[in-house]
Amino acid sequence: MPVKTVFVLNGPNLNLLGTREPAVYGAQTLADVEQLCAAACARHGFALRFHQSNHEGALVDWIHEAGRLHAAGELAGVVLNAGAYTHTSVALLDAIKGTGVALIELHISNVHARESFRHHSYIAAAAKAVMCGFGVKGYGLAIDGLAGL
Repeated sequence: MPVKTVFVLNGPNLNLLGTREPAVYGAQTLADVEQLCAAACARHGFALRFHQSNHEGALVDWIHEAGRLHAAGELAGVVLNAGAYTHTSVALLDAIKGTGVALIELHISNVHARESFRHHSYIAAAAKAVMCGFGVKGYGLAIDGLAGL
């Protein structure tokens, strides 16, 4: 049986981790997050595909790619931190629903303790779970959650 893959997808401005609002997002960089995800995947025997883009279409394309692995039985799931696209993107919702991937929506901060526009998520309607407020440690927790699905 082939090794299953976890896609960890990061949306706009997450390339600025470590310098962008450290009081909200912490001091760890996106490279640190990738290392954390690689370690979590290794614990479960998963391969990791880790991506970040400031462009919505790239995130949609990666979800489609994950969908092809899902159809082949080679996907453990997707962890998606869509950043601001969480609150605006019907395209991401449609991609998730269209591919049928098991997806965990993830946020570093507790979005419900922030501005009211951050309280609505289009993605949540198609997600297996929604996680927020655990800092970057949430990524490892989300991968652990996918292993349990």
